[in-house]
Parts: sequence; structure tokens; C-alpha cells
Amino acid sequence: MSRWQHLKAILILPVMATVTIPVALLGWFGLGTLEIWEIHLALKPTLIGLGFVIAMTGLFLVVTTIRQFASVGDGTLAPWNPTQKLVIEGVYRHVRNPMISGVMAILIGESLASGSIPLLVWFAIFATINAIYIPFSEEPGLVKRFGDDYQVYRMNVPRWLPRIKSWQGEQP
Repeated sequence: MSRWQHLKAILILPVMATVTIPVALLGWFGLGTLEIWEIHLALKPTLIGLGFVIAMTGLFLVVTTIRQFASVGDGTLAPWNPTQKLVIEGVYRHVRNPMISGVMAILIGESLASGSIPLLVWFAIFATINAIYIPFSEEPGLVKRFGDDYQVYRMNVPRWLPRIKSWQGEQP
């Protein structure tokens, strides 16, 4: 895959979800619409800090996933240039969809740090879309492409919330 294909996929998918749409929502609605900051002023720095930590954890997952798609999977994160190999190394030994988990963590972190209800609503919309898309479209496609290897992997590794102990299956 070319660098342009990777960059295009990154700009269209995670950057759109975690930067473009949140910036537009904050521009329209502003900060602090959650009003938690006004309930107890001491919560503001705590929520900003917690939001930052959660968002940075999500960013780590997104960057790690992109690297693994390129180096191990020979593909991009985009459905139009999917990986050619099943990736079950690194963070994939703990969670099947670390990209989506990472994006959701970024969105929750942004919501907390900004105190924004519209960002929280965007998180809920994003999570709902993926809760429908992944089991009904993405996973059947992975079963077709990778067969029994994916079936075994799917039975042992959770979709979004990571397992504590890494799964010890073999990379096909």
C-alpha cells in the first residue's frame, strides 16, 4: 500500500470522526454544554485531566492499529483497502477492534475535557453506527476473507472491551 492510500484512509476515517466533526460541533455549540463544570468548579480540572488521559489512550490505540495494519496486515484501516492478512498481534491479542475502541476513547475523552453534550451525543451516534456495522457487515466480510482463522480469533478475543490477559493464538 502506498503512503497516500494510508494517509487518505486516516484523513477520511479517524481524523474525520475525532477532529473534524468534534471541532465543528464545538464551533456550533461551544464548550461546557454538559454543565458539570458549573455544578462543582473543582470538577473542571479533574474532568479535563481525565478526558485528556482517556483521549491519549485512544490515540495510542489508533496509531498502534494503523501501524499494525500497514506492517503486519499489508493494508489500510479503510474498507476499500483492507488488510490482506489477518492481524492478531500486539493490541489485537486483547481486543478485536482496537481502532474503534481507540476512536471511542478519544471521543469520550474529548467530551469530558470539553464538557460538551454535543460531543457526547456524537460519541453515542458513532458507537451505535459501529455496533450495527461491525457485526452485520465487517465481521461477515472477515469470515469470508479469513475463514476459520478469524472464527477462532473472534471466539477468543472480545470486540471492543479488551481482555486482561492476551490471547495466545498463532498469527496465520
